Amino acid sequence: MELNYKLTPCEHSDSWLFLIHGLFGSADNLAIVKRHFEAKHNIVSIDLPDHGESEWTDGFDIETAAEAVKQIADQISVKTFAILGHSLGGKVAMKLALKYPTCVSHLIVADIAPVAYSHRHQTIFDGLNAVDLASLTTRRDADSAMATVIKEAGVRQFLLKSLYRKENGDWAWKFNLKGLIQSYPKIINWQPVDSQFTGTTLFIKGAKSDYIISEYKDDIARYFPNAKAHIIDGVGHWLHAEKPSVFNAVVERVL
Repeated sequence: MELNYKLTPCEHSDSWLFLIHGLFGSADNLAIVKRHFEAKHNIVSIDLPDHGESEWTDGFDIETAAEAVKQIADQISVKTFAILGHSLGGKVAMKLALKYPTCVSHLIVADIAPVAYSHRHQTIFDGLNAVDLASLTTRRDADSAMATVIKEAGVRQFLLKSLYRKENGDWAWKFNLKGLIQSYPKIINWQPVDSQFTGTTLFIKGAKSDYIISEYKDDIARYFPNAKAHIIDGVGHWLHAEKPSVFNAVVERVL
């Protein structure tokens, strides 16, 4: 499987940073991180399968996505790289580090843990399905349709970033909505493995988010015995977007 990615080269550096977005996102979601680090690192911004400009699949799974990210590194002849993943992207990054530990110099996981989660996206699914793409005339209409279910304006604006018009004028989502809903049990799952990643590892948590809780401490230590944690006050799950300067500063200290 080939993924869409954007390479932002840095002439004065031989260090690499791979960026992986979360569910229903795209590479652009981490653009503010890319802009901060592109002066010192070669950046690879990745669209996960079924997202952005990457191909749609018959079924998303984290292990296959991790292999596809590793293929990008192989294609551009990068042997060692730092990797930062948010939410679903964090799960993919963790799987890659556990399978190819010598390839990852730094693992940075934003607001997700190596555990199986319960269903928590039904409101998002319902809101997206409330948008009738066939009869849609404006983005405002899409926002109004989602607002009947999704009350948070910021969440709707995040989703609307993936709404676009095809060349024939039809509206469409850049992500594979039907496929991601069908694959959701695999997306929220975590398949246990026997390996560990002992390299530099940082978990960054939003103080208002419940994606990383104290009960997950043992799970994190099981796979990442040298992991450290940082909590950003006053933010939720989209911590990199809510306090970008703080988030970038935390990442910069690790790198």
